[in-house]
Amino acid sequence: MGRASENTPQHKEKKISIALLAHVDAGKTTLSESLLYTAGKIRSFGRVDKGDAYLDTYELEKKRGITIFSKQAVFSFGGTEITLLDTPGHVDFSAEMERTLQVLDYAVLVISAADGVQAHTQTLWRLLRRYKVPAFLFVNKMDQNGTDISSIMTELKERLSANIVNCMNPETEECKEEIALCDEELLEKYIEEGDFSADTIPSLVAAGKLFPCFSGSALKTEGIGKLLQALDTLTTAKEYKEEFAARVFKIARDEVGNRLTYLKVTGGVLRARMEIEVAEGCREKVNQIRIYSGERYESVPEVGAGTICAVTGLLKTYPAQGLGSETEGIGAALNPVLTYRVELPEGCDAAVFLPKLRELEEEQPELHVVWNEKLQEIQVQVMGEVQIEILQSLILERFGVQVCFGTGNIVYKEPISRPVEGVGHFEPLRHYAEVHLLLEPGE
Repeated sequence: MGRASENTPQHKEKKISIALLAHVDAGKTTLSESLLYTAGKIRSFGRVDKGDAYLDTYELEKKRGITIFSKQAVFSFGGTEITLLDTPGHVDFSAEMERTLQVLDYAVLVISAADGVQAHTQTLWRLLRRYKVPAFLFVNKMDQNGTDISSIMTELKERLSANIVNCMNPETEECKEEIALCDEELLEKYIEEGDFSADTIPSLVAAGKLFPCFSGSALKTEGIGKLLQALDTLTTAKEYKEEFAARVFKIARDEVGNRLTYLKVTGGVLRARMEIEVAEGCREKVNQIRIYSGERYESVPEVGAGTICAVTGLLKTYPAQGLGSETEGIGAALNPVLTYRVELPEGCDAAVFLPKLRELEEEQPELHVVWNEKLQEIQVQVMGEVQIEILQSLILERFGVQVCFGTGNIVYKEPISRPVEGVGHFEPLRHYAEVHLLLEPGE
């Protein structure tokens, strides 16, 4: 399938946000390049190994050849405007990936044909179901020797869901029969009439009853056209409320230190200079609205529902926060498993450095930065060794401080099995206070 011209007039019937999710080395960033190239968004095909991928803009990402921070690109295909979010695949940065799930309309789970379903692939699948994100699948690297789509489909059905259907040839009776098996009403219609309308498929996908699967090679742009067509024809426009609402999913800072609040508008209109209640009794003004695509952004006066953007001027926002009439998001499922002591260089005052780490904690809440008064040390929680290396580089680059990390300790969490009461008391001069805390096991 040829590349669509970016200058071709598009009737934007709907606007969707999607993310690519994958186990590390499944070819996720290459797939994002292939989608952007095939859709006509970019003129040249970037490569991870050459450090010129459109969405891997951070220097450490280019150096290590992995995605560390989620980024976005906006492009059109057919009658759909797509905001594409490329998320980290390495397990150490899975918290960054999870933060994007609450603002997605759809996701594309990328599977390596050579590796099949990995443990982290199953974790991603559980997260998609937890956040109720409709999903497509793309089996990548089918150009490698020894790959067989039938055996991969069997594995996907057994380890992820029986409702994953190979939709590379949707007009065949075999495909129609598999799709019909995903829904009882559709199956009855198929048995009685021997066919069903293709118009029924998008609703099955949106309801999480059908997971269309495509295959090919992102590097050779094979199968990409069919995946793009599916994202255009098998997705539905979401209905949004008229009053202003937004969901925050990420905090970051630009190259000059401006605090950026990344959010999705889920109702009404967001305008520059608009005041928003960010905490009880606290209102802040939006200074600038930015639509990012790769490294560059466009500053716009307003954005409507369904748009993902970054805004400046908000200082008390946090990931998963609901703004306006939007409700609060659910807590993260993925949490760090290791605690490390931050070892500061000689002459660096912990009291002065702690607020700097708090700034990073805004962007990466999973760090759980704490000052241990008893041990007189700063502690952080991380997912693994790779995250530590990146954290060291970030701190050096942003604050000019070369920190080290002590020996890691495992974060132990054990649920209680029966009700327990804790008592604490405080006795300053001529005063007495006592607190009783009752903890009971949940369901």
